[in-house]
Amino acid sequence: MEIEKINIAIVDDHTLFRQGLVKLLSESNEVNVLFDADNGADMINKLCNHPLPEVILMDITMPVMDGYESTKWLKDNHPDINVLALSMFEEDKPIIGMLKSGAGGYMLKQSKAGDLISAIKGIAHQSFFINELVSGKLLRNIQNNQPVKSQSIGLSANELKFLELCCSDYTYKQIADMMNLSPHTIDNYREALFQKFDVKSRTGLVISALKNELIKL
Repeated sequence: MEIEKINIAIVDDHTLFRQGLVKLLSESNEVNVLFDADNGADMINKLCNHPLPEVILMDITMPVMDGYESTKWLKDNHPDINVLALSMFEEDKPIIGMLKSGAGGYMLKQSKAGDLISAIKGIAHQSFFINELVSGKLLRNIQNNQPVKSQSIGLSANELKFLELCCSDYTYKQIADMMNLSPHTIDNYREALFQKFDVKSRTGLVISALKNELIKL
């Protein structure tokens, strides 16, 4: 029986990387590359001339129209298209920005082809792709569509405020100043929330907060 391929598009301004990814993924029997584009504006033009993809692999830093703006445009105009962000570095700020813009997950550009295809399949089927920054506990909640509400995990008002500020560009030191708390207290909040959500990073906290609708952005 022939496997139904997942239709995707690739948006990245680095021509060699983009073309290499197109060639690599085109060899897969699970993915069909509909088109590639070098920025968001080019993507919008090509969406008019091709079938809509199920997943778009989205670079973050691009000229003309970057990944944040492009993802927001997609969520406003084609909300059924899932966005998987592509990042060079595993840093909180760009990843959080893409999640807030509407991306359902992210992958590092240096990932193996098999891992990328697994991520494409995951986000196509579940709308979210969670990597190693988020453990199995949160993943099971997502798969079972069982959001964890703040009262069930015992979040205090300060913990909720801290969680909200984590979804911003502020540093932990700035968050401490805004909440009139010591950096040590903020560290305690962070570690407590890591344990409550069973995650290991600020990005994991943000994914938890967004998925479980604990904050409003």
